[in-house]
Amino acid sequence: MHALILGGLHQDAEPLKTAEEVIQEIDDMMQEESSSLERSPGSRASLIDTNETLEKAKEVLSSPLYEDKLRDLSLSQLNELFMELEVLIREFSETLISELALRDELEYEKELKNTFISLLLAVQNKRRQYHVEKKRSSKSNGVRPPNGLDPKYLTTVIPYHLDSGPPDNQTLQVLIKILKAINEDSPTVPALLTDYILKVICPT
Repeated sequence: MHALILGGLHQDAEPLKTAEEVIQEIDDMMQEESSSLERSPGSRASLIDTNETLEKAKEVLSSPLYEDKLRDLSLSQLNELFMELEVLIREFSETLISELALRDELEYEKELKNTFISLLLAVQNKRRQYHVEKKRSSKSNGVRPPNGLDPKYLTTVIPYHLDSGPPDNQTLQVLIKILKAINEDSPTVPALLTDYILKVICPT
């Protein structure tokens, strides 16, 4: 078994790194992780778990892993080291999966917010333009609506409480539907607005 393990190490074309080099890489990873992430409390907890895993990796890798030292290890010590590395690989894999899931969630939230802002600006611009044209039309003949169109739902106001903080993703989805309907002057605006009030503003 010992010979097989050493034989497998010799087959590796890349030179084995010393413990100091591995620990330095781990320190660099931790510094990059800390400097690049600005997240919610939940993601901070995830960052703490990641740091704990990295600290554990530093413990395991603090013993030299290069060939000369491995030759002095007994079979039981090699098996123990192998098991510890397997656990680390599993923990790093779980951390990677959770971080990728968080990244996808943040990207989706960013996309929702961009869509919300775009629709809000579109409605505001259309409303501003409507009022300007309405004033011009009233000065000219006093009867005809601007461009022959009189939007029915453009002046709709969506109730919102600032005290409740920024809307979550589910609320943003509802607001996007309402804004899209207002922008298109859709007859679904009253139903969407009622549903929003009953489920978000005044949930039963």
